[in-house]
Amino acid sequence: MNKVMLIGRLTRDPELNFAANSGTAVCKFGIAVTRQFKKEETDFINCIAFGKTGEIIGQHLTKGKPIAIVGNIRTGNYEAKDGTKRYTTDVVVESFDFIGGNKEKQSENPKSNQNDFGGTNFEEDMTPVDDGDMPF
Repeated sequence: MNKVMLIGRLTRDPELNFAANSGTAVCKFGIAVTRQFKKEETDFINCIAFGKTGEIIGQHLTKGKPIAIVGNIRTGNYEAKDGTKRYTTDVVVESFDFIGGNKEKQSENPKSNQNDFGGTNFEEDMTPVDDGDMPF
């Protein structure tokens, strides 16, 4: 299984382009991920998002914004203009969450519905349902 979960901040503004033949959105960006046990060390990960996911990231996120992504690792290679072979490693984004929230809104509403990552915790917004009539 090839599954990656990362939480970090964008290292640059996303580059949003559309494929010439299909019109599919292709968004390239990088994130900085601080290592769990060595806080002074950071990994810089190249990411690619396609379709609607890529459009949303490209339109709503900028350098420095926090993001949580789930995806898979893809490796590849190509020949550079100087004839040398180059190798690539990217994370292809399958899903993502905006995290961090808006600090102005947080200060206005001290009891926010944010989870530990700064994202919205929707489960707290759900009203309990009386399931006494359910057959199972």
